[in-house]
Amino acid sequence: MNPKIFFGELKRRNVYKVAVGYAVVGWLLIQVATQVFPFLEIPNWMIRLVILLTAFGFPVALIIAWAFELTPEGIKRTEDADAARQHSRGVVWIVVILIAAALSLGLFFLGRYTARTATPQLSGPAVAVNPQKSIAVLPLVNTSGDPSNEYFSDGLSEELIAVLAKIPELKVIGRSSSFFFKGKPGDSGAIGQKLGVANLIEGSVRKQGDRVRIVAELISAADGRSLWSETYDRDLKDVFAVQSEIARAVADQMKVKLLGQAVRVDAAGSIQNAAAHNAVLQSDFYFQQQTAESVRQAITFLQEAIRLDPNYALAYAKLAQAWRQDAVSFATDPTDDTAKAYGEARRAADMAVSLAPDLVEVRMAVGLLAMNPDLDFRAAEKEFRRVLQSAPSDAAAKSALCLSLMAQGRLSEAEEACRGALSLDPLLTASWYNIGRVVTGMGRYKEAEELFRKGLEIQPHAARFHSYLVVLDILENRATQAMANAKLESEGFWRDYAVNLAQQAQSDRSTSDAAFKDFIAKYSNIALCYSKGARRNV
Repeated sequence: MNPKIFFGELKRRNVYKVAVGYAVVGWLLIQVATQVFPFLEIPNWMIRLVILLTAFGFPVALIIAWAFELTPEGIKRTEDADAARQHSRGVVWIVVILIAAALSLGLFFLGRYTARTATPQLSGPAVAVNPQKSIAVLPLVNTSGDPSNEYFSDGLSEELIAVLAKIPELKVIGRSSSFFFKGKPGDSGAIGQKLGVANLIEGSVRKQGDRVRIVAELISAADGRSLWSETYDRDLKDVFAVQSEIARAVADQMKVKLLGQAVRVDAAGSIQNAAAHNAVLQSDFYFQQQTAESVRQAITFLQEAIRLDPNYALAYAKLAQAWRQDAVSFATDPTDDTAKAYGEARRAADMAVSLAPDLVEVRMAVGLLAMNPDLDFRAAEKEFRRVLQSAPSDAAAKSALCLSLMAQGRLSEAEEACRGALSLDPLLTASWYNIGRVVTGMGRYKEAEELFRKGLEIQPHAARFHSYLVVLDILENRATQAMANAKLESEGFWRDYAVNLAQQAQSDRSTSDAAFKDFIAKYSNIALCYSKGARRNV
């Protein structure tokens, strides 16, 4: 067939018009599905179905356009249709296409705008969930009348956060941000706004002997309205079952899917051993204080948990993380103490892997050890991604993923992970200086400064932020301002680091070099700790 005749026939049969019209209307349907369906809580598979049907319908529409024409007398074969009459409807085709195109473009740009403004503090969304499907667990109040039971109520709060973090499509705020409000007055609306969630869990824990009463209430952050509440009177050994019941109730209220019995496997050997579980809760209480003494106290409680239950995988995983933290932050002798702590961490991690290789805390421990001392950042990345597959809202894993990507120089991916960590733990200062460091590395200095100062707003006395502002000052050739920021840094290592960094930008080289030598002598043990870790990876 002559191509010229063929294409002329396509035009005569209105195939071109149908193709353009179908494309515009099809795009309109896809925009409606992607922008409107989520707000109506229509499942994602329906969106995919609309896209597939639209794609498959395109060739069918072209075939029909070739064979038939729509006339005032009904559908007729093209050969029988009056060409002149079809031509008179050309204006109608143009109007339909223009209207559909306008609607499509309107929905498209509306979607882009709402995506940018959904989480303005974070410059874009980080967790792909419906805003209504978001929750924070505020610290459960200890109502036992005994302050020594504070560890128990705090521990149950943390465990409930970890359980809920495993629910797909549910955004769960991390421990650091939730516990920011412990003991502080505040209305639900203000808390929900600060945390970026629509729902809160509040409650209390009363522990007496081997019995425990847990009161849990799910409330709407916007108006304080109670959505669900329940009181549980149980034996201590049934605490895991209570956590499972609360998770299922929340999932039902949020209309999200809960993956089978996954919320109970974290017991991993301790379901029937209340004393071992109690020791783990005590260890968590001390570990969160992050001092040399408290971390070592946490290690003691974890060792006791393992003595009570030698097959307690969760205790081994937490013990590995505690020993690693001791090595990284609190070892006084880089040759003996650090080597011992890392050795204990590895032995505990190996035991945890042998008992429960798929446990979230086990994979987290393995990933952290890959980060330090091994400096195997690709292996660490793999472990953190594995954790996030099981617990999409695990803020610690998202933050660790950010660090592993940053260490590999993959800054765009690191930025995305950091924003995800910020979305899940918006009041954790480390999340703000991590994203600030990534943005600095990408050359966006003004934005980086805004991020660092936002972190200082949350915690004015937090370390590191002024040190990173010094870095920005030096990059922008602001030597005088660099020294001013350095002197605002918290006392200790980071103040000395910032001052020495600022001095290197001064003109007096002899003074700055002498101060730098003193700095090296004072903190050389830190360098030895890290260099020892690097040698293990060679």
